[in-house]
Formats: sequence, C-alpha cells, structure tokens
Amino acid sequence: MRVEMVKINSETPEPSLIRYAADQIRAGQVLGMPTDTFYGLAADPFNLRAVERVYEIKSRSRHKPLSLLIEDVAQAEELAKPVPEEFHALAKKFWPGPLTIIVKAASKLPLKVTANTGNVALRVPNARIPLAVVEAAGIPITATSANLSGESECTTAEAVRDQLGVRIPIIVDGGSSPREIPSTIVDLTDEEARWKILREGAISSQEISEFFAQG
Repeated sequence: MRVEMVKINSETPEPSLIRYAADQIRAGQVLGMPTDTFYGLAADPFNLRAVERVYEIKSRSRHKPLSLLIEDVAQAEELAKPVPEEFHALAKKFWPGPLTIIVKAASKLPLKVTANTGNVALRVPNARIPLAVVEAAGIPITATSANLSGESECTTAEAVRDQLGVRIPIIVDGGSSPREIPSTIVDLTDEEARWKILREGAISSQEISEFFAQG
C-alpha cells in the first residue's frame, strides 16, 4: 500500500482538505493525524472494523482502551455516564489542552473502544487540525498515538510514515508536533479516590494536585 500524504496548514486548515480527512474517517479508514501532542491514529470509534484496524496497525493489546478526541464538553457528556463535578472543573481549567480525562462510558460506546473496562478517556485537543476534523466528521475520533506499541511516539508525518507507512493509507501532515510530551491522564472513575493521576505528561502532577486542593 502506498501511503497518501495530505499536507494541511496547522494554523489555518484548508476546509476542503479537512472535509476530505473527515470523509475518509467516516468511510472507515484509519488516518495518521497531528494532535496537540504526538501524531495519533484517527478512526471512527463507532465503526468496529476501523477500531479493530487501529489495534492491528499498532500491534496493540486489545485490553488497552483507546482514548478519544472530542470537540467540547457537550460531546463528552454524550459519551459518558453522568460525569462527576470534578470533570467539569478540570475541563473548564485545562481544555482545550493536553489533559486526558477518564470517566465512565455511556452505553452507546462500543465495548471494543473501552476494551471492556466500561471507561472512556476523553480530550479536547488544543490544535486546529484535529478539532476541525472532529467538527467536520460530526463524531469523536480515536487518538491513540500513531506508532507501533513499544516504539517511540511520532512528532512528524514523516516519522509516522517510516513506522506505519505500509499499514495506513493516509497521513495528514500538519508539520511538527507543538510539544513532545504526552497528555497527562487523570482518572475520575473511582468514587472513593475521586481522582488519581495515571500518567504525568504535559501538565504536571503538582499542577493537578494544587488545582484539586483549591477546589
């Protein structure tokens, strides 16, 4: 398979190219795409074949759920069971931005996306290309990093092509990633603990702890 490279301006994404990427995702394709951290694999989470393809492309364990990029808090509320108040506080403070929030998934989300955990990881990216694609597609998109499991994450379209070129049909080239640290992951699904940091990334654990201490 020869990979198609689609160059999109990261500051002012061309509407026709955004529409093209969104249409490909809606048609069941898996695309390499920039986010506000590393390049990710974008697929329709409601298309089970596309979700399966994401796991195949990455050689990823089926026990690991996929995170989703979304447009706004309203979309998060459609994908989650009633979200805890901590969710709204975190979202207001850190979205759009490199914070992934894990909440209990709504029943409409396929079990394959949640890896049967009943939880879903959501993020509103602070980057124009993925936001525009989510908006144009009218659905959330998967956001797991575009690399082979265990290999280094990719910060350019060329790096994605070098790692996954034969496995994916289209890579959106939005230039270099604005940062080289993954998003921070906060889990809000444990009612006892209220919140816990699963991965420290672009937002420090200290900043999250201080935020909750103020609340």
